[in-house]
Amino acid sequence: MLGDRNFSNEKLEIESEQQGGSQQFQIRPHLSEKFRPQEVKEIILNILTENLSGKVYASEEVGSLTKDLACQVRSTVKDMPFPRYKFMVQVVLGEQRAAGVKMGARCMWDSDADSYASAEYQNDSLFCVATVFAVFTY
Repeated sequence: MLGDRNFSNEKLEIESEQQGGSQQFQIRPHLSEKFRPQEVKEIILNILTENLSGKVYASEEVGSLTKDLACQVRSTVKDMPFPRYKFMVQVVLGEQRAAGVKMGARCMWDSDADSYASAEYQNDSLFCVATVFAVFTY
C-alpha cells in the first residue's frame, strides 16, 4: 500500500509503508538535460544542406535518400546530451513543381518535457522537411 506522495517539478517521491523506505522517480528532465529545439534545428539544416545541395530529384533514389537522411539525423541527435529521451525522425522529400504542400502532426505528450525541431531545405529541383520529435521517458 502506498503512503504519502510528494510531488515536485522534477521528482516523484513515494514512501512505502511496507518497505519503510522511499523511492524517487524523475518525472521531468533537469534544465541542463532538456531538449533544445533551436540547436537541433541547426543540426538538421546542416545535414540537409550537406546531403542535398546540388541534388536533382530522382524518384528512384528518394526512398533510400530519405532513410539515409533520417538515420544520419537520428544518430547525430542521439549523440547529444539528452538522456532519457526517445527520438522519432520524419523526413519528407518531394519534387518542386510549383505546388504547395501542407504538413501536420498530432501527438499526445507532456508539453513541459517533450518537444520537436524541424528544418526545411529546397533547391530548384526538390524540397525536404525533416522533423525530430523528442519524448522524455519516465
